[in-house]
Amino acid sequence: MLDSPPPSPIYDEREERRRLHHDADVLVVGAGIAGCAIAVALANQGRSVILLEKSLKEPDRIVGELLQPGGVAALKELGLDQCLEGIDAIKVNGYDVIYYGAEVNIPYPANAGSANGTRAEGRSFHHGRFIQQLRAVALRNKNITVVETTATEIIKNGWTGEVLGVECSTKGEKDYYFGHLTIIVDGYNSKFRKDYIKLQPVSRSRFWGIELIDAELPQPRHGHVVLGDGAPVLLYQIGTHETRALVDIPENCETASVKNGGVKGHLRNVVMPSLPKCVQPSFEAALDRGALRSMPNSWLPPTTNKTPGMIIFGDAMNMRHPLTGGGMTVAFNDAVLLAELLSPKNVPRLDDTKVVLKQMSTFHWRRKNLTSVINILAQALYSLFAADDPNLKALQLGCFRYFQMGGNCIDGPVGLLAGIIRNPFVLFYHFFAVALLAIWLYIQQASLIAKPFAMAKGFAIFGTACIVIFPYIFSELRT
Repeated sequence: MLDSPPPSPIYDEREERRRLHHDADVLVVGAGIAGCAIAVALANQGRSVILLEKSLKEPDRIVGELLQPGGVAALKELGLDQCLEGIDAIKVNGYDVIYYGAEVNIPYPANAGSANGTRAEGRSFHHGRFIQQLRAVALRNKNITVVETTATEIIKNGWTGEVLGVECSTKGEKDYYFGHLTIIVDGYNSKFRKDYIKLQPVSRSRFWGIELIDAELPQPRHGHVVLGDGAPVLLYQIGTHETRALVDIPENCETASVKNGGVKGHLRNVVMPSLPKCVQPSFEAALDRGALRSMPNSWLPPTTNKTPGMIIFGDAMNMRHPLTGGGMTVAFNDAVLLAELLSPKNVPRLDDTKVVLKQMSTFHWRRKNLTSVINILAQALYSLFAADDPNLKALQLGCFRYFQMGGNCIDGPVGLLAGIIRNPFVLFYHFFAVALLAIWLYIQQASLIAKPFAMAKGFAIFGTACIVIFPYIFSELRT
């Protein structure tokens, strides 16, 4: 009827509790990649979620721009694959490794069970656009309230030590938010990590990033790894017209010193000549525009969450060198696993801290089939690709020759890198196969008289391989 009052809005007690009383089942601190993913995953299970973020403006970062096929699959499992649409994301078909000008193409392996031989695909994109898509999904979810505020302190129960929530600063005013479970996802530069995790990030180099316009790449829709005398360079499209160049510069790099023109001098005089000829014009033009940004390349082994009422998640808890682009793949797969372990079926009440802590111990070990592979591979490959001594250089050459052999010598390593093969023993097999090939190549190129010395050198190369990989294996076995 025309004179009838409009229907009353549906009353949502939990939304009102989040909005007025700042209280929810789950409090997530940080609306980045991992924060949005776990907030949406838990909300889709019916949990009431408050998601806090210090700034909801589109971020502008030079990492988190390439999602491996294993991450694309996890994103779909989370129901977030629509976030790849409408952001000019580029399909990625594999890698092109360029070693002193020689190239080897490394396509992603065929999809499991594919009848027509279709290969797995990754995606690359502008980080900020993707983040905003994830946040938009969170904002639309009726079980999530998103708040722009800065978390400043952890709130604990003074008697039990259980985390109850966080104190915040909202437009200069103190504020408080509470949850049965608080998930800290505040990124690589976490404010709260040091108070709860003994290990702290280690960084020995930085990625310096510039954006190339209309660059001509040797292999379109591929990530490019350029290897030469210095540390590796990555090239990959992030849009129809934009290509990201990431240049690894180790600490105390002499060619990047002030007397040699600083970072720009290093990029212009050392890096640019090593790039494929077709890339150099756009690289030089980007240098002339002068927009340089950097991020530390950090390594932080995972640890078990043992604080009642709180979980440290994402890069705040575990990082690896971004050379292999595995960070987002880890984040989305971790969100899938954590949501499963914390589902109402497994944990009816999130304030049951004993059950939650038991599930976090399970989480720590179950995630290793994938994350230990990505973590170890990232660190080991960086050691080889940034080779700075003769033994590592021999291993670097062995790695490139191994790729050139094709077949399983490509499908195995790239399947690991892509987050498709989730078996650490496959990683160990290929790594030591590379080491043995490197030794054989070294001995083969020696003269007949020098072969005994080359064989002795082979033991040193194998020892270096062990030194490269075993510390990272041991780090994954710690709790």
